[in-house]
Amino acid sequence: MIEQKLSSAQEEARRRRHALIAKRIGGQAYLWLLLIVLYAPIVLIFIFSFTQSKVFGNWTGFTFQLYGNLFTGYDSTTHVRVDPNLYRAIFYTVAIAIGAATIATLLGTLAAIGLYNMRSKARKTVTFLNSIPMINPDILTGISLFLLFVFLGISRGYVTVLIAHVVFCTPYVVLSVMPRLTQMNPNTYEAALDLGATPAQALRKVLLPELRPGMVSGFILALTLSIDDFGVTFFTKGSNGLETLSTFIYADARKGGLTPELRPLFSLIFLTILVLLIIMNIRTNKQINNQKK
Repeated sequence: MIEQKLSSAQEEARRRRHALIAKRIGGQAYLWLLLIVLYAPIVLIFIFSFTQSKVFGNWTGFTFQLYGNLFTGYDSTTHVRVDPNLYRAIFYTVAIAIGAATIATLLGTLAAIGLYNMRSKARKTVTFLNSIPMINPDILTGISLFLLFVFLGISRGYVTVLIAHVVFCTPYVVLSVMPRLTQMNPNTYEAALDLGATPAQALRKVLLPELRPGMVSGFILALTLSIDDFGVTFFTKGSNGLETLSTFIYADARKGGLTPELRPLFSLIFLTILVLLIIMNIRTNKQINNQKK
């Protein structure tokens, strides 16, 4: 009887161990499958940026020709210029992204400070309102801004796209700065005022240094969102020839293919964002370790 109980207990323990191993293997397999699905397209673009073939997926040999074409604007093999619209799209994309991210960071930081100092009920209400633009589909935001500009009689172009990007980027900056406000000592600002600092000096010398990590995170997030956006840009760019990378790629794809020089461009953008994220994580880890010490 005792031997039967021992054997059944051992069998039950063996089943649990096997179930645990199967669950662990299944979880790891699912995680790797998810990572492959997410990053396989990026890896393929990166690999085929080192071949000269104009058809994606056709390997014709390792070369830096597409990178040379991208930086020189001239294909030395076919003696044909790279589409100049691509460079105009890059210029407007970078100009709009930097401008929108800078303005959104300033507005979002000030809004987060004001939101933090509100009463509890008002803070919850404004926080809820701040989350609506982030939940809204891009196409709804784009159409709403398009109708607003038409109603006000504003001709669409660079300024309207910049305003639109600031509108949908600012809530993300608020979301990035708020955790830094909740973590800092609330008496620091008041102590600076008691020591003779003006509100502007206390803001510049006390609050902003404490909020800088959140501001940098919000700036990079806003920059990435602006570069990535299509729906809002499409409805607010007008018909004056303004193109960003997203709208240029859309128009290029409708012609039956993509400009080969887009492959090295995508690779460079991805590597730049990756390096920025690595630097941010290293700095964040250093700050956390310093605080623990």
